[in-house]
Amino acid sequence: MMTSLVLTLIGPDKPGLVGLLSQTIASHQGNWLESGMSRLAGKFAGILITEVPEDQADALIAALLDLESRGLKVTVERTVEPEPIESQVKFTLELVGHDKPGIVREISQALAKRHINVERLNTELVSGSMSAELLFKADADLSAGENVSLDELQDALEAIASDLMVDITLNS
Repeated sequence: MMTSLVLTLIGPDKPGLVGLLSQTIASHQGNWLESGMSRLAGKFAGILITEVPEDQADALIAALLDLESRGLKVTVERTVEPEPIESQVKFTLELVGHDKPGIVREISQALAKRHINVERLNTELVSGSMSAELLFKADADLSAGENVSLDELQDALEAIASDLMVDITLNS
């Protein structure tokens, strides 16, 4: 029987951290499934899911926690597969505009109010092509029950976009 583990990790960015992590997982017969990792403000940060034979799980967890002595702080959570959610509508959101505080807060509150789940969110600051001003860009994968009104959501997001002076696009 296999056990799934979700790992979060952070440490000073340096070459070899992914290799160290993958070797630790492999040495316990683990399988690296999904991950997202980035260099953020000089730190290496990531999240990943791995499967490991049940009889290796405790040893792998101990080995992962021991990586802190080598500069990589790892948090481990055992998972169980959630019950499948019926009749989900999946769609994406793209946003671009001049950077200012509150963009993520405003958009996420509008989504939460409508019981829309953020399954993936990527954000970045980029230099504007015509100016040196920073642009905030976001893209998200979203899901909601079939009864969600994408037209009503679009209207609500357009009102927020106008206030924040950003462009928001929903794609189903």
